[in-house]
Amino acid sequence: MRRILFVCHGNICRSPMAEFIMKALVKARGLEDSYHIESAAVSYEEIGNPIYPPAKRCLTQHGVWFDPGKCSRRVTAEDYDRFDRIICMDASNLRLIRNIIPSDPQGKIHLMMSYTGSGRDVADPWYTGDFETTFQDILCACEAMLG
Repeated sequence: MRRILFVCHGNICRSPMAEFIMKALVKARGLEDSYHIESAAVSYEEIGNPIYPPAKRCLTQHGVWFDPGKCSRRVTAEDYDRFDRIICMDASNLRLIRNIIPSDPQGKIHLMMSYTGSGRDVADPWYTGDFETTFQDILCACEAMLG
């Protein structure tokens, strides 16, 4: 089983979007039994909060199911052993995750857009308000991850 953890700052926009987009892609390919997918935050700011309403609307507009009970949680050091890949949405997340997981001897921690051949960040729609561009970036990267 492949275990993937998507990570963003608060775990209310980008990483839960990635979690449910990837789950939808995996389901469409009949691979649900081959993947375990979750999401988490590098900060404590939103812990326990649900997915941000505009992120929910964007997922719904694209027909992507999400768990309405999904609440933000923070990455833990134990997540390093629980997951095969830990995918950060931007360089800030990558930097902050080092406070939680100081080393990456197995090379599990990656930047999301690196799967598309780009080193750029997935823009945070909390600030940009552009959930559609974020959705498309995440979709493109998730499809690339699945090959």
